[in-house]
Amino acid sequence: MPTSTAILSLLRDWMPGQRWYAGKGRQPVLRAVGDWTVPGCEVPVHVHLLLDEAASPPTLYQVPVTERPEPLASAGPAFIGELDQGGRSVYLYDGPHDPAFARALLHLLMRGQEAGGHGMEVRGVSLLGDTGLVIRSSKVHSGEQSNTSIVYEVARSDAPADREPARVVCKLFRAVHHGENPDVILQSALAEAGSTHVPRSIGSIVGEWDDPGRPDGRAEGHLAFAQEFLSNMEDGWELALRLAAAGEDFSGAAFALGGATAEIHATLARVMPSRPPTAGDIAETIASWRRRLATAVAEVPALAGQRDIIEDVYERAATLTWPRLQRIHGDYHLGQVLVGRDGRWVALDFEGEPLRPMDERSEPDFATRDIAGMLRSFDYVAGSQGNTDAATGWALAARGAFLDGYADTSTTDVRGYRELLDAFELDKALYEAVYEARNRPAWLPIPVGAVERLVARARAGER
Repeated sequence: MPTSTAILSLLRDWMPGQRWYAGKGRQPVLRAVGDWTVPGCEVPVHVHLLLDEAASPPTLYQVPVTERPEPLASAGPAFIGELDQGGRSVYLYDGPHDPAFARALLHLLMRGQEAGGHGMEVRGVSLLGDTGLVIRSSKVHSGEQSNTSIVYEVARSDAPADREPARVVCKLFRAVHHGENPDVILQSALAEAGSTHVPRSIGSIVGEWDDPGRPDGRAEGHLAFAQEFLSNMEDGWELALRLAAAGEDFSGAAFALGGATAEIHATLARVMPSRPPTAGDIAETIASWRRRLATAVAEVPALAGQRDIIEDVYERAATLTWPRLQRIHGDYHLGQVLVGRDGRWVALDFEGEPLRPMDERSEPDFATRDIAGMLRSFDYVAGSQGNTDAATGWALAARGAFLDGYADTSTTDVRGYRELLDAFELDKALYEAVYEARNRPAWLPIPVGAVERLVARARAGER
């Protein structure tokens, strides 16, 4: 059903409990922007576009809602609420958890179908064409924070019934934006260029909706993205934790990860726009570092004594040679990569840093930012082990091997940018300090310790 006052009321109570809702501890103030109907769905479904005006700036969310005449078994937190419709009950569910919606969504994408509704137009963009895939099952991937991914078991229509089906994953973007989503654009560009370090792209769903703030009154952006689901691969963070806890060396894997990262950067620089940085680019980057530093010192008073030397690091960075600007991952860490049994690394989730506006995430950036992010991730592994001497040594070895692997594959010796890399890592650690202070105070010593280490290196003049 279209977005009604009753549905808005139910969603207002239900959304704060969802992991993808960014306004934790806050009641949303919702305004309906539009909705669209998924064709071919076995049950009524409307995908609602809702502007949460309690956020600053307001956030636009996508919420598919299926309608069932009877309760859906094992729905759990996917149950939104119950409405009375002409004397009969209608049960409302979050679409990705309803197999009927999940099937119709992937069919729309694979078949390049079009859909519409109130103030919205939607189209599927298939990169493979209609391959006659049969959807055997679907399940929401657990653990995701900002979006909702549906994993499908699929098989070709002419395949034997007993053949093990392949897997496809379709990510439904919860917070949607005007403009191209870098997760779709970058992974598709890498896959098309023949990179083996991303999954194969299958297609996307693009929507248009009313937006009075835009010159033509309309906005357009990605609503969903599908790609192959890679089985028999291990999450990089889980692997690193397991090896660190067992005291096993990670250097070989880190070296290979460094090489894969360099290959990803090189491919993006080749197939996407890149350019030399201007003085303005460098000045704006350093200004953003200083804004982050001010916020960190205000929220984590223990950092106040480090402020002067950090400012000196930033002053020094302004005089250094900076690499070219290019498209990057933007939120790179061990939780964003998978490794296969053959040692091949694959990167996922190219959306960029969640707190940055989408238009900023779609601009060329410095690859040094990705390198710094992965270095910070090794420190987090050590921190999770209690920062013992053994864990610290494990992280130092992994950091060195990662940089060696990157330099071995790249035409750019990242160690030649050591001071600049330290500045980027400082900025990332300050970002982490603010996040941990707000969300996980017990983890705050990890980024604070990194700041202290980097400051000590700067003070001693080590390069």
